Amino acid sequence: MADVSVTAASVVKTANTAISEGIAGGTVTAGMPVYIDTTDSSKLKAADCDVQATSVAAGIALHGASAGQPLKYATSGNLTFNAGFTVGVVYVVSTTAGGIAPDTDLASGDYVTILGIATTTSNLNIKINASEIAKP
Repeated sequence: MADVSVTAASVVKTANTAISEGIAGGTVTAGMPVYIDTTDSSKLKAADCDVQATSVAAGIALHGASAGQPLKYATSGNLTFNAGFTVGVVYVVSTTAGGIAPDTDLASGDYVTILGIATTTSNLNIKINASEIAKP
């Protein structure tokens, strides 16, 4: 499979979405998993499972932001997307910076960070688990 195709305008919080905020450390669009870069003033950047530090997602961006701008991100609860999920599938941080992929797409050496499970084709139930462990 490939990364979920996210339409930024379709990313919408729900009544039970928990939200945090920070400062973007680069260009971020709605729907991107983000991590906190502790080496750059704890700025939020697009998560990527290729490197341990960048795989530790803190949440999923709720809107777009450029470097230095405030950014709100979902940390748990439900988040609505365009229809691109398969119900019951576990979704993770992708090898593409800011991407979301099914867990079956991860290969040896990729760091596993679970973002959540699809409850409908357009809803991700966010329960982030950043294992910091690479697949064997």
